[in-house]
Amino acid sequence: MSYNEPPPPSYGAPEYGYGGMPTEHPRGTTILVLGILSIVCCGIFTGIPAIVMGKNALREIDAQPPGAFSNRGTVNTGYICGIVGTVLFVVGLVLNIGLIATGNFNVGA
Repeated sequence: MSYNEPPPPSYGAPEYGYGGMPTEHPRGTTILVLGILSIVCCGIFTGIPAIVMGKNALREIDAQPPGAFSNRGTVNTGYICGIVGTVLFVVGLVLNIGLIATGNFNVGA
C-alpha cells in the first residue's frame, strides 16, 4: 500500500439525517400517553400538554427531510387524543354546570 492510495471504505453505522436510518421523535411516546390519559381520566390536565407538545413535535418532524422520523403517526395520534380529551372535558364541565344551574342535579340523592 502506497501513500497515494485512498483509504479503504468504512463499514460503520450510517450517518443520521438524510439517507440515514429514521429515528423516533424523542417525545412521541410521551405525547401519546398524555393524549390517551386525557380521554380516560385526566381531561385538560394532560390534554393541553399533549396538544402543545404534539403540535411542536409535528412542526419539528415536518421541518426535517422526509423520513427522518419514523413515529409521526404516534405523535399525531397523541395530538388528536389530546384534542378529543380536552373537548370531552369541556363538554362535561358545561353540562354539569348547566344541570347544577337548572336544579336538575341531585347531589347525594
